[in-house]
Amino acid sequence: MRRSVSWWLTAFVSASVAVSLGAGCQRSESKEAASAAPSEQKSAAPAAAELQEIKLGQVMPYSGPASAYGTIGRLESAYFAMINRKGGVNGRKINLISLDDSYSPPKAVEQVRKLVEQDKVLAIVNPVGTPSNTAIRKYLNDRQVPHLFLSTGASKWNDPKNYPWTMGFNPSYRLEGRTYAEHILKTLPKSKVAVLYQADDFGKDLLAGLKDGFGDKAASKIVAEATYEVTDATIDSQLVSLKGSKADVVVLITTPKFGAQAVRKTEDLGWKATRYIANVSTSVGSVLVPAGLDKAKGLITVEYVKDPTDPRWTDDPAMKEWYAFMKSEYPSGDTRDGFNAFAYVVAQTLVHVLTQCGDDLSPKNLMKQAASLKDFAPPMLLPGVKMNTSDTDFATFDQLHLARFDGQTWAQLEGESASR
Repeated sequence: MRRSVSWWLTAFVSASVAVSLGAGCQRSESKEAASAAPSEQKSAAPAAAELQEIKLGQVMPYSGPASAYGTIGRLESAYFAMINRKGGVNGRKINLISLDDSYSPPKAVEQVRKLVEQDKVLAIVNPVGTPSNTAIRKYLNDRQVPHLFLSTGASKWNDPKNYPWTMGFNPSYRLEGRTYAEHILKTLPKSKVAVLYQADDFGKDLLAGLKDGFGDKAASKIVAEATYEVTDATIDSQLVSLKGSKADVVVLITTPKFGAQAVRKTEDLGWKATRYIANVSTSVGSVLVPAGLDKAKGLITVEYVKDPTDPRWTDDPAMKEWYAFMKSEYPSGDTRDGFNAFAYVVAQTLVHVLTQCGDDLSPKNLMKQAASLKDFAPPMLLPGVKMNTSDTDFATFDQLHLARFDGQTWAQLEGESASR
């Protein structure tokens, strides 16, 4: 049958648009792929089929010394599944491929290369841990793959000039350290401080913030320091040594496993020091319950996400929505685990950014939208806490609130907050 010129023109334009939109859902092909022979390149049909999927990658410590963080990936997978059932993001479904890296940098590199080179993900999202993210950052930036909303507060993630494809999520560890120092100077001006910290960029960064906060008093204020490796079985000997310093304040810069050990051991030693603990080790369900709630009483930390165990939020609409989500979408998750509230906020932020991308789901536009947050405040954030980013400042948060554990929940210290 003969076709008119206008019919062929319409068909050609329609096919071209389909191919263009389909390719927008995927990471840009490498130069080698672009120069391949026509027979080796993707056909229009697969590209059109991929239109309905946004493929994201993630590495998460489902095993190993930081396995308590694994619930973050599980909740995010459950959240995206719920979004998909409701129609997805602009008509596209999110396919999150979340792999175990055991909190091991070499394994993280191996898994990320698989996600990028074999699975062809658009981006690596919310990977956990300073060591693993440090190991994969250069590779992802060299490949121009978005390395987005890292679950770590290392200050080095805010470096858009040198690493334009990497953006953190957590508040800066340096801000956290300064916040503790300022509170110690204000409330315990004559105290001596001991510090236990993880011997990597996480521990060193928060310690640097603590020293920044003490200023020229740091050398006389901090009377003892001790480190541990994530492969250590216990930190008992370090804490015994620190207690011998006669310090009356101890700052515990730990990940969850060692946070639980530190809370329990400091109490068992009869060490009556005021204890500050890093925000990443404050989950009631996965850290303080194993340590013993009675042994955790009096701990001080910073917070920016509503704590599910805090009775202040019992009638809060956002908390009620979160509890309903946990019951229907992630029933195996612990509602006392603050990591599940944190992951919920991250998932909502990712969906917001993907929605803002519209039909342009290129890596470049994904980073542009992530760097364009203006007073974005998912409902599970504490009142007054907002997210702001720009192409010259990738730090998502600039405000923290201090809280003390009362034996059952974290109670905010009224009037105590800090901004960078």
